[in-house]
Amino acid sequence: MEDYAWVVEYLPRGRAVGSRQEPIVQLVGDQFFTLLEATVKPDANITVGSRIFVGKGDRAEVDRIKGRIEYSELTTGAKDIVPIVVRKIIEGREEIFIKFINKAGPISMRVHQLDLIPGIGKKNMELILKEREKKPFENFADLKARAPTVGDPAAVFVHRIVSEMEGKERYYIFVKPPQRAQY
Repeated sequence: MEDYAWVVEYLPRGRAVGSRQEPIVQLVGDQFFTLLEATVKPDANITVGSRIFVGKGDRAEVDRIKGRIEYSELTTGAKDIVPIVVRKIIEGREEIFIKFINKAGPISMRVHQLDLIPGIGKKNMELILKEREKKPFENFADLKARAPTVGDPAAVFVHRIVSEMEGKERYYIFVKPPQRAQY
């Protein structure tokens, strides 16, 4: 369960389709990148791109969590904001992503967790594995200095996380897999 989430869309009159015309927000969870939709308290001051409390207890802006939503249910505007918000989350939790780089291992005989991160090909993966044996990476700046061909470390994680949110991946590392319809 998410305690905090980032606002990616605010619809003061609710969705165009639907019987109830209540203000809603679309959110990205701060911990597990969960996509949520919630109703807003009448006196709440909502700003797209802000971080709000959505956990159990007294919430200042959110009245109730309507539920988890799929990426396809986000508005076009929300889809534009998601990569920006995901980057803020990654930069705020840099140590977790560096720990992933330092601890990542093989998934199968042919696939390594680092293979799943866009921008880290076989050569970069070999370089990262060799460098982390010498000394674990301390932060994104250290990773970029010792493995310069990786590019912007936060950007490669943003790309992977958004792709997982969209449901395009076979393996899910950072996002809970989307709920598929049962037939």
